[in-house]
Amino acid sequence: MLLQDKVALVTGGGSGIGRAIALRFAAEGAHVVVNDLTIASAQETVEAFAAGARPGLAVAADVADSAQVRAMFERVAAERGRLDVLVNNAGIAIAPGQTSAVDDITAVSDQAWQRMVGVHMDGAFYCTREAVRAMRAGGAGGAIVNMSSVAALAGFGPVHYAAAKGGLLGFTRALARELGPEGIRVNAICPGFIDTPMTAPIPEPERAHYAAETPLRRFGRPEEIAATAAYLASEESSFVTGQWLSPNGGFVTV
Repeated sequence: MLLQDKVALVTGGGSGIGRAIALRFAAEGAHVVVNDLTIASAQETVEAFAAGARPGLAVAADVADSAQVRAMFERVAAERGRLDVLVNNAGIAIAPGQTSAVDDITAVSDQAWQRMVGVHMDGAFYCTREAVRAMRAGGAGGAIVNMSSVAALAGFGPVHYAAAKGGLLGFTRALARELGPEGIRVNAICPGFIDTPMTAPIPEPERAHYAAETPLRRFGRPEEIAATAAYLASEESSFVTGQWLSPNGGFVTV
């Protein structure tokens, strides 16, 4: 098993890509802590772990709130004793006050911008700061995986979403340089269009367009992103840090 006996925290693990990652990590032998905004969503993921998997821990917290994040990590330390892997997956596509994604910067309110950046960038910062403290205390290094997006590579979509996801790539590179000497690896994933509750509201004509523009002619599956996360979290990628992988079906090629 790739993650046997590792303690892993997955933020935004109550649905979609986060849930798929939590399930894959559990199947790979990890002790998985599932975070989500609501305890019900996190608990649903924990209860979905396959029979025989290690018991999971569900923790509710808004990652954009540093006090809630600190309390979450205190609970992880108390109940799991250490932390080996952090996946900064929590994210939103539509900010408060919006009924759909917007492509006009003049329609992005201060509140929408702040919440988008708050969840993606502040959340990753707050969680990573606590995770590094825990990993240093453990003395055995660790792995951090940041969930960016193909939007960060191609520059499409709402500007606040693309900006927040792009910021995660710079965050990843800087952290990799800083933490590498301590044996803490930091990488990012930039998924393409994936079938999740977050992409479900995309109108069918638009979905068909994006699928047609993707060389593999389909949206991806959450499990395909989870496989990438498992690789980056495990010793299979022991010489990989400061990088991003983009499972996007060929929508963006480099």
